Parts: sequence; C-alpha cells; structure tokens
Amino acid sequence: MLKLRKFLSILFFVAIAILLIYVIQNYGIEPLRTQVANMGIWAPIGIFILRGISIILPALPSSAYSLLAGSLLGFQIGYLTILISDIVFCQAAFFIARNYGRTPVRRIVGIKAMKRIESFNQNQLEGNFFLMTGLLMTGLFDFLSYAIGIGGTRWRIFTPALLISLLISDSILVAVGAGVSQGAGILLGIALLGMFALATISGLAKNISK
Repeated sequence: MLKLRKFLSILFFVAIAILLIYVIQNYGIEPLRTQVANMGIWAPIGIFILRGISIILPALPSSAYSLLAGSLLGFQIGYLTILISDIVFCQAAFFIARNYGRTPVRRIVGIKAMKRIESFNQNQLEGNFFLMTGLLMTGLFDFLSYAIGIGGTRWRIFTPALLISLLISDSILVAVGAGVSQGAGILLGIALLGMFALATISGLAKNISK
C-alpha cells in the first residue's frame, strides 16, 4: 500500500511537470499567467490547497508549489498564498499530533514517514527554541510540525518559531520562481543568496540536533 502510494505520488508530480513544460513551450509563460489571472481567486486557492495536502501528507514534495506560486502568481500573491497555507496546515499537523498522539499521525503519514517524525522527536526540540526555529526553516518543516506536536510542545512556543521560519524560508523559493519566470535578475540574485544562507542555517541546526 505504501509503495503504491509513493508510486502514485511520483507519477502525479511527473505528470504535472510534463504538463507545465508542454504548456510553457507551446504557449509561453506570459499567456499562462494571463490564464491564471483570468481564474481570479481560484488560482491561489488551488495552490493553497495543493500545498496544504503536501504538508498533511509529507511524503509529497512541497517545494515545487513555492516555485509554481512565484512563477504563476508573482512574488507578492504567491508569497502570501504559500505563507498562509503553511501556517494553516502546519498548525493543523501540530494540533493533530498534540491532541491525538502517534496513532492517527501514523495512519495519515505512513510507517516510513513516522520513523522520520520519531527521529526528530528524540531531539527534545521543545527545550531549544532556536534549534526548533532553525529546523523548521528546512524542507522538513512538515515532518517537524508533527514531531513537535507529539513531543508535547506548547502552542505558544511552536507558533512563534513556525512564523519566524516560514517568513524567511517561504520568501526564498517563491522569489526564485518569480525571478526565473519574470527575468528579474536582482530578485533572483537575492533569492539565491537567501538559499545559501538558509542552507547554512539548516546545516548548523542539523549538526546541533545530532
């Protein structure tokens, strides 16, 4: 069941990638953005939901949605869409784990993902706010939201760490997507520098957690 789920998730994202490449090659990014603009609020809502699903089911890659939001919605709307989605669904993952424990989390994420969540839970993140914040800046923030909830961390401690990490990390990938699609060299340069800084922070946080 788990292998089938993983295969279907990979197949789903490969299909999306092929579709996006086909559309961009045949119609260009500007007409595609025009079509997205004509969709009105439904385009941000669609990305909001897809991003949320990738957080609740952390086996699904979520970074692609940040790039997609930046390229199709522009930096401001894309950033707000991803940021709000992450806040809502990371909080949902935290509350599921905090209030209901390991069993429902295991049923949602699967055995393999649960092992990763348990490995984070062993680091006693609730006692180190800065380590918690640094790790949440990584691409594993979805696993960590579950792990921190299982660890019994209080909401008033988790939420500031989550907000700080998302405000920084979300802006970087969305800016990359916006910079590439719009040819904005300055925006792309700042985003790449931000990615380097984020990688450094993530590396330090992981070393501390070992």
